[in-house]
Amino acid sequence: MIRIFKHRIYGPVIISVVSAAFITLLIGVLDVARRPDRWVEDALYQHPHALDGKILVIGIDDRALEEIGPYNTWDRNVMASALEHLGADSANRPAAVAIDTVYTGESENDADRRLADAAANLGNVITASFATLGTATATDENGRLYFDHNAVLDYSLPYEQLRKVTTQAHINAMTDEDGILRHAILKVRPGGEEVFSMAYTAAKKYADANGIAITEPPVSSGSYYVSFSSLPGGYYDGYSIYDLVTGKLDPEIFAGKIVFIGPYAVGLQDTFFTAIDHGQQMYGVEYQANVTQMILDGAYKREVSDTLQAFILFIICAASFFVLWNADFKIANIAAATIIVLSLAVSYLIFNMGYVIHPLWVPIGVLALYLASIAIRYVRSAIEKQQLTRTFERYVAPEIVNEILAAGPENLSLGGKLCDIAVLFVDVRGFTTMSERLAPEKVVHILNRYLTMASDCVEKNKGTVDKFVGDAMMAFWGAPLECDDPVYKAVVTAADIVKGAARVSKELTEEIGEELNVGVGVHFGPAVVGNMGAERHMDYTAIGDTVNTSARLEANAPAGKIYISRAVADVLTGRIEYTSLGNSVRLKGKSEFEVLRLDRIL
Repeated sequence: MIRIFKHRIYGPVIISVVSAAFITLLIGVLDVARRPDRWVEDALYQHPHALDGKILVIGIDDRALEEIGPYNTWDRNVMASALEHLGADSANRPAAVAIDTVYTGESENDADRRLADAAANLGNVITASFATLGTATATDENGRLYFDHNAVLDYSLPYEQLRKVTTQAHINAMTDEDGILRHAILKVRPGGEEVFSMAYTAAKKYADANGIAITEPPVSSGSYYVSFSSLPGGYYDGYSIYDLVTGKLDPEIFAGKIVFIGPYAVGLQDTFFTAIDHGQQMYGVEYQANVTQMILDGAYKREVSDTLQAFILFIICAASFFVLWNADFKIANIAAATIIVLSLAVSYLIFNMGYVIHPLWVPIGVLALYLASIAIRYVRSAIEKQQLTRTFERYVAPEIVNEILAAGPENLSLGGKLCDIAVLFVDVRGFTTMSERLAPEKVVHILNRYLTMASDCVEKNKGTVDKFVGDAMMAFWGAPLECDDPVYKAVVTAADIVKGAARVSKELTEEIGEELNVGVGVHFGPAVVGNMGAERHMDYTAIGDTVNTSARLEANAPAGKIYISRAVADVLTGRIEYTSLGNSVRLKGKSEFEVLRLDRIL
């Protein structure tokens, strides 16, 4: 299982799928982003547009309350008078009149009869009914019990006289869990009878009067999405019911239109926050007008199934995370921003095609995965730095380790790279003979003192200790990072080692009566440098003819001497003194190879 997760392809794919599934669960199933998603949905989808004038709102407004009196003191003569004036001119009658207030119960005066007669005279009056909805047990067509969450628990109708001469329609409004009106209820079923909404009934009467056809809104779970056409106040031109009952409205104003009459004063408590404006409340009568306009226009929007959207979210998140996790950081930034902006644009385009999708599901999912990818990059980088630190701190000075980490692992070419390096080999002369005649613990003591001194010299001069082989040590300059003057640093190190060996030899002579003499070889040229070996066992090393030549120079160097190549001498011309040994020293496998003895560093 661990190998699968570490696989170059399978690991990222599995992690991307698991991460996408987790995000889909949070967003698509648990809906943790419900509120911000709905608000962005409103801002992105809901915009007012020009009205065609088919709908007129007459308000029971503050002016009417001032002139006629508090609403609770009104009798039904006021509404009767309003209907009488609407029907007074037979040539300019409205196509439909919808009264957005419920007239329940009988009164003891003639106002009931007058209102019913006025409605009968118009013949196209819609009166409001109201259903109290809740959860109750019900029986399906197969006789099985189930819970009906839209059951009608109580139903308020107009009084009988008015009910007989008008069409009843419900005025129930359904806010979402955040208190915003985004949906409408098409119909309720009191006692099994279907009662359509006032908005749909008004649109139907208008369509029938004008010989046009309308279709029912697409209902899901008893409601449908409302695409608002106007901001609060958009349908209200200041026409008060007081102007109507006093005969101040020209009949041509409402001729052939749908006339809504309803509360238009804050004190009447018939206001809602709607999807098109969260800051200003809309009166219920204007909400009815907006829904009616949508039905007349046939501008229905179907809400795409959450299951389908969750599946699409999973696919997009899985693909996005795979890209974000594996791409370069700059590319990941561009990709995340592009996906987020593009998803919002696509959401808007899909809405204009007639479908409503959650606009924030993909942006939130991608953003969350983008932040997760950053966290993973950070952790992965920290692990890589830790591994690099552990690897290189065994070979090079701490400051070089820091440079390597600052440069980044991508600059190391761990598989091996060809570069010019200065290579130093040093070995103890006569060490084999010494180890044969001394106790093992003394041999180890001498070896550790010598190797510590030699590696300290390399570290001081910013070199890389390649390996220890018995009493021999190899070091090089110019890798894993380029350095200034690698050949000079190698030669200075060689001189320091010879001096250090003399000092250690003096100390050992005083301690255990043993001398320590070393020979050093330095060469400069191209070599392959990198991690080499098996997957689980590798060394950071250098290979090539340059390394071999340096080893052969060291093998021929007498005790306390440094042999260098012509390549080293040419680089350091003017900074060292040397003696050419010509062909008097022959290196194995090298013909006509000039060996030089380093005499002094200037």
